[in-house]
Amino acid sequence: MTSRLILWALRAPGGLSAVVMACNLSGLAVITTELFLSGFLSRLGSDWMTAFTQVSIYPALGALVGIMLAVRDRRHYFSWLDQRRPPTEREATRLLRLPIAITGRALAIWLPGVFVAAAVFAHATEERSFPVVLSMFTLGGLESAALTYLIVDRLIRPTIPVVAEVLDETAHWSNTVLARVLVTFAVAGAVPLFMLITVLADPSTAAQDRIRTGIYMAIVGLSAGAVATAALARAVATPMHTLRDALDRIAHGDLEARVTINSTSEIGRLEHSVNELAANLSERERMRTVFGRHVGTEVAERALSGSPSLTGDMRVVTALFVDVTGSVAMATELAPHDFVAKLNRLLSIVVAATEDNHGLVNKFEGDAALCIFGAPIALDDNATPALKAARRIRDEVAALGELEVGIGIARGLVFAGDVGTDTRLEFTVIGDAVNEAARLTTEAKKVPRRILASQAVIDAASDSERTQWTLHDTLHLRGRKEPTPGWTDMASPASPHRNGTAPQAAPRPAAPRPAESADQAADR
Repeated sequence: MTSRLILWALRAPGGLSAVVMACNLSGLAVITTELFLSGFLSRLGSDWMTAFTQVSIYPALGALVGIMLAVRDRRHYFSWLDQRRPPTEREATRLLRLPIAITGRALAIWLPGVFVAAAVFAHATEERSFPVVLSMFTLGGLESAALTYLIVDRLIRPTIPVVAEVLDETAHWSNTVLARVLVTFAVAGAVPLFMLITVLADPSTAAQDRIRTGIYMAIVGLSAGAVATAALARAVATPMHTLRDALDRIAHGDLEARVTINSTSEIGRLEHSVNELAANLSERERMRTVFGRHVGTEVAERALSGSPSLTGDMRVVTALFVDVTGSVAMATELAPHDFVAKLNRLLSIVVAATEDNHGLVNKFEGDAALCIFGAPIALDDNATPALKAARRIRDEVAALGELEVGIGIARGLVFAGDVGTDTRLEFTVIGDAVNEAARLTTEAKKVPRRILASQAVIDAASDSERTQWTLHDTLHLRGRKEPTPGWTDMASPASPHRNGTAPQAAPRPAAPRPAESADQAADR
């Protein structure tokens, strides 16, 4: 029912003027009833009609002016609503000032009438009780103005979500929670109590009249207090429940949670901040996802957390290098998008096998990939996951049947951390193990099982994993003085090329790549 009345007051041409007049008439009714119960009207004598006629002139004129201004306000503040369009920034800012603007004008209209009524009524009585009548009308004017503020503030609340889409800041100094609490206190307690004090302090009022006036003012105070306090409590409690539910959803990972901004107080600012929080977290998660696709989830997590160890340290890691056999010929024979599609399917296998074994795909180098086990996240055993990942990559690539690869695995002490400048950083690993893995990859392309691992990797692997590998040959790798034992895995009944009948790839010239390979780095 209340919501329908509010919507009617917003949409009807005379809705705002009806609201304003009802507030002012309620204040006038309280004053008139109080004057009657206190016996003041009976003291006017036979000239009471003349006094009332004189006093009524100004309220009639004030009401006429108030109605005209309220109709003008309806067009001035809500023209965008009638035109069914969003408000401009200026119109939205103006709307936030509506409660204090109408309240201030109501006080300005009441002020002359207070003095006129007090002077006329005081002159018509023998006691000449000007201060008493002046106090009553002043307090009545304050009561009606405060009521006007609370009702108009509630009236514009349905428009605040639309205003919030135009303005980043929907709060206004006149609509703070403190202002609402103080106005509610005035309506509920302060003004009725001051009216009661005025009646009790009037020596011309009989004891019986004071009693019934006191009862009346107590009823007015309790009734107004109950309504105003309930409205204030609801205005605070309802959005707080909504905010709590939204924050619970965000805390549980629902970053699409949003709240509707329904307040022009600090609560509205809080609602706006919760929406900004959810949006920022959503953007951060999107950045984390995109960033993780480029540098790996672990590196992205550490970079976004601002870990001081991100600059790097020395780690013993296992490096796995994967390179495509015959990529130059395929790039010549296939259309670029077809070759890229094949390459992407290969790299998806590499990424899945590496991440499932707790490794990091550190970089893609053209048709090759460098995978690291043991950095940036340390592993108790980084050799066994690397060997498992190598066998899985080889088997799944062979099952796909589109490409041939060589896989080299080496282990050793490397620098794992950031290289670059303050404006551009890249997480990488630098050390002999990386170069050794790249050299082993070149030799692995000639091995039937397509995998070669260094002695250090086999020695560091678990017993169960080590039993699946056998020494293939002692190799003299380019750029290395000492011979390198090269190990390959043993064929199993379910393994491709299990009889060693796979065609060996012929040596091929180095494929041009967009980034410097580990071979080129070693040559330097």
